[in-house]
Amino acid sequence: MKYAKFFELAKQAGIQEAELYIHKSATLSFSVFHGEVDNYSANNGFAVQARGLFNGKFGTASCDVWNLEKAKYLVNEIVNNAKVSENDDPVFIFEGSPKYKKCNNFNKELGNVPTEEKINKLVELEKEIKAFDNRIAEVSYLHYNEASEETILFNTKGLKLTTKNNFFVYVGGAVAKQGEQAKSGYDVFFGNDFSKFDVKDLAKKVAENTVNQLGGEPCESNNYQAVLSPDVVSSFMEFYVGSADAEEVQKKSSLFIGKLNEKVASSKVTIEDRPLDKTLFARGFDDEGVATYNKAIIKGGKLQTYLYNLTTAAKDGVTSTGNASRAGGKMGINTFYLTMKPGKKSQEELFKEVGNGVYITDVTGMHAGMNPQSGNFSLQSTGFLIKDGKKDRPLDIITVSGNLMQLFKDIIEVGSDVRVFPGGSAAPSVVIKKIAVSGK
Repeated sequence: MKYAKFFELAKQAGIQEAELYIHKSATLSFSVFHGEVDNYSANNGFAVQARGLFNGKFGTASCDVWNLEKAKYLVNEIVNNAKVSENDDPVFIFEGSPKYKKCNNFNKELGNVPTEEKINKLVELEKEIKAFDNRIAEVSYLHYNEASEETILFNTKGLKLTTKNNFFVYVGGAVAKQGEQAKSGYDVFFGNDFSKFDVKDLAKKVAENTVNQLGGEPCESNNYQAVLSPDVVSSFMEFYVGSADAEEVQKKSSLFIGKLNEKVASSKVTIEDRPLDKTLFARGFDDEGVATYNKAIIKGGKLQTYLYNLTTAAKDGVTSTGNASRAGGKMGINTFYLTMKPGKKSQEELFKEVGNGVYITDVTGMHAGMNPQSGNFSLQSTGFLIKDGKKDRPLDIITVSGNLMQLFKDIIEVGSDVRVFPGGSAAPSVVIKKIAVSGK
């Protein structure tokens, strides 16, 4: 009820329709270095974004505290912004979807775990990484981050929605040395059930990801059949699906222009946005209040839909796909839980299928090395040779290049080894018919 004054003031100011989007957060983060805690912080956040329709134009405003003066400020800013707005795009205050699915991904037990216990786990992680292999020269960083978030949306059309979630992340990084060569590696654990965190398991992954790179050298430059790791597939997939943003299509800057219901990838490829799955990323409504639903974006290689918010949907005469995402005062598009449908073969079976080729485990510089207009890319990479159907020696100082659209057309097998990533995606390994590798 404390927000009712805003809507009362908005009505008095001649604002025909109005909306408040409130985001509350509580965060805890700290690092450990050589057994000592550093960079400790605990913060509470509060942000309000307001929108309103005034004389046929939309105005927006925001603040980070709430009182009567701020309510007046938001109303005045909405009116002032609307008066000078030159944006003629249709914008909507949403009346609500017929039905919403409740998504419960808040674990109240996480907040009951003592901070000291969370710190001790990080100290223990440092010891376990260091003890795993005598080639580990340094545990370079250890970080813990925890967040609890609540989102509330309500408007003059009677819509009232709320969602709440929390999570924690442990990150470990190390440096290994062998002779003159030094390599760094890391790994992550995230979830919202603290009892499922295994220090020894994360330490093993961090250490192995680091020491396994030692002895790496470039391979011969050539076109290779390749296995791409889940990390690499996820990176490419997120960039690829960006072309399904309806606004990019409407602006003629998408790789998917005119390709709806057409083959854009291998028949092995099915990519979905699954906000209603029971995951940390579950969300029953988007940032405009539209009910979300699980949807195929690519199915059997065919483009099934573009991703819409209310504005871009109105332009195309379709309904929103429930993918609206706020970025400052602008309403954009985002996926909630982007997944590639897995196959049945293990990663080891994919190696056997390739026989001789390369296994690419990491690519860097995606935004600098990817041309969004053409899809052409050239990216620094690391990985391993595949020899006689098995993972062989590590590769270092190599570059992979190709075209994003062609890469997804060249997928000839999809693995079963799905990995979930903190950014809200899940992907398995895939086999690519060929990829250009520059080495020596």
